[in-house]
Amino acid sequence: MPDPLDLLHLRTLVTIADTGGFRRAADALHLSQPTVSQHIRMLERRLKCVLVEKNGRTSRFTPEGERLVVEARRLLAAQDQVLARFSESPRPQINIGSTEHAADGLLPDLLGVLRTTYPEAGLHFRIDRSTALTDAVIKGVLDLVVVLGGNTAEPVGTEVGVLDLKWFAAQNWQLPPAPGPISLVAFAEPCGLRRRAVQALGERGYEVSVTAESGNLDGLLAAAKAGLGVALLPCLSAGPCDLSPIGGLPEVGAIDVRLVTRRGLEDHIENIAVQAITAHYRTISGGGLRGVA
Repeated sequence: MPDPLDLLHLRTLVTIADTGGFRRAADALHLSQPTVSQHIRMLERRLKCVLVEKNGRTSRFTPEGERLVVEARRLLAAQDQVLARFSESPRPQINIGSTEHAADGLLPDLLGVLRTTYPEAGLHFRIDRSTALTDAVIKGVLDLVVVLGGNTAEPVGTEVGVLDLKWFAAQNWQLPPAPGPISLVAFAEPCGLRRRAVQALGERGYEVSVTAESGNLDGLLAAAKAGLGVALLPCLSAGPCDLSPIGGLPEVGAIDVRLVTRRGLEDHIENIAVQAITAHYRTISGGGLRGVA
């Protein structure tokens, strides 16, 4: 394989053509004139041809030199393009996670705020369960996640909203008397909602049997619509379509919506997210945070 041409020497050649002489090229390149001359001699030895010849007190390119100037410009332009592409700062990306409950109506609002505030950033979303999202943000896979509380012994993150917990079942489902057995449709473990439902029904005197479980909201709703049992669901106003609210069961209260951010996330991104999410819940719930006017 032939020895490659030295791009530094080619740039010297092009600079001579652009400035009109060895001395001016030396000034432009911040080199000594002997060094510029040496670069040309090394090119000539490598190509085994004369590139520049004396013409009285000046110098001029030979036909071979003129051809090499054209080729050198192409090579140097290609190198400059490669260097420019690799020197560009990578496009920042914000990785966001949300549960299905919190994502309903929230993501468009959060997306709009983040796109306006950080137009240069790419946004990536992941919809998953609270436990999986919390684990992902702790590991640094996600930057910020919106999850339901009650899945850890100690609250994590910042409370950004509240969702009421209500009982729902198929329209023809009949509430059995207590004490006695009752069928429950719930999320697969680990799930704070499931534990609260089992505890509340148990305290009422029911013998709880989980007759259907799912890892996602769509599966849980399908099971409830099929009449497999009653479900405890977080909601803001009206319940899911095709399900009816069930009275006569214990009040379970509400569940907090929390924003959890990875360690090291820039404070300004976290603050913007907190403001956007709390504003969203205040708008649709008429209050939003407990203890916040």
